[in-house]
Amino acid sequence: MPRKFDESRKLQKRAEQMMPGGVSSPARAFRAVGCDPPFIVRGHGSHVWDADGNDYIDYIGSWGPLILGHAPPVVIEALGVALRNGTSFGASTPAEADLAEVVLSAFPHMQKVRFVSSGTEATMSAIRLARAYTKRKYIVKFEGCYHGHADALLVKAGSGVATLGIPGSAGVPEEFTQFTLALPFNDTNAIEQSFNKFSNQIACVIVEPVVGNMGCVPPARGYLEALRTITKHDKAVLIFDEVMTGFRLAFGGAQELYKIQPDLTTLGKIIGGGLPVGAYGGPSEIMDLVAPLGPMYQAGTLSGNPLAMAAGYAQLRYLRDHDEIYAKLDKLSEELVTGVAAAAEEAELSLTHNRVGSMFTWFFTPEPVTSWDSAAKSDTKAFARFFRAMLENGIYLPPSQFEAAFLSAAHSGKDIQQTITAAKQAFVLAHA
Repeated sequence: MPRKFDESRKLQKRAEQMMPGGVSSPARAFRAVGCDPPFIVRGHGSHVWDADGNDYIDYIGSWGPLILGHAPPVVIEALGVALRNGTSFGASTPAEADLAEVVLSAFPHMQKVRFVSSGTEATMSAIRLARAYTKRKYIVKFEGCYHGHADALLVKAGSGVATLGIPGSAGVPEEFTQFTLALPFNDTNAIEQSFNKFSNQIACVIVEPVVGNMGCVPPARGYLEALRTITKHDKAVLIFDEVMTGFRLAFGGAQELYKIQPDLTTLGKIIGGGLPVGAYGGPSEIMDLVAPLGPMYQAGTLSGNPLAMAAGYAQLRYLRDHDEIYAKLDKLSEELVTGVAAAAEEAELSLTHNRVGSMFTWFFTPEPVTSWDSAAKSDTKAFARFFRAMLENGIYLPPSQFEAAFLSAAHSGKDIQQTITAAKQAFVLAHA
């Protein structure tokens, strides 16, 4: 029996009267997949429920933060304790140092960390810090990598920008991006040529070590090592944007997985336990340039919010004490991704899949996806048909071909098998 979305549609129309597109973030509008978004009212474990009472197995997980699933008791209990003491003080709290201690323990290159309220704030601040440290202007980013919506970074970004077909963003003057060099991801020659041309002028290279914002795209063998070697030789700062990968691919993020140490790391998502948060950190030599110790100014009233600190600390401490979670996530993710890929093959549908740990994407293209150019060849109409069919069958996927999906520790073998079964039915429609 087809699902009903009457209440969600009413809520969407109401929201559209007051908010651009009826949403607080573009990807939630579902325009890329040609349907109205369900309005989510509750989550528990691996499932979410919408305003019409429909139940879904969730592979978005608030776009990555919910590695323990929805409403995990350890996080909810910590939030309850913190909430009784107040929601915000605009002052220092013990919880900030508690969370900082766990974060620093996971990333060997970090000696100090600064908490902010979003991943965008973290990347924006890290780049400003890199420029202050090197006294240089140019920055390097990669096509298809998204580091938040700061003006200088909306150059050939992925994620929602790619989904909406926007090459950059209106309202960003060319002067703001003239020192941003956007290079193809996984192309070592391009980075070498840029450093030859702009020798001793590049302040930093910022990269998602595993890209999640053009879909999941892992680094080619030796690519991160090349970035580390080139930046170190030129005395440029290497920034790993681990807002998405930090504490997800491993407790120490992608840099633990690939055994590469950057100069600065940006974090978010998981370190807030589902609440708004961001962070950037590195060695004291660089971090001591941040105000109040140094001349690089950055501030925020809600930075280090006690609720976010409490939720993040509870979640990270649980991950630290239950490191077997990562092996479980890897096993179930492999079962899911290969199972769906096998279903596509049975349906004679061209599909490529990428996965690193519990991050994954099924690309509707027969070619390997290693960069934005190859990701952009995906059949987005086929993906949209697949997405709608999966939604109808109770599977909640990211509403864009160019977003990574996520597994949580709350997902079960039953969830995986149910998803594979739904995919077999969905591929018939996607192939039509």
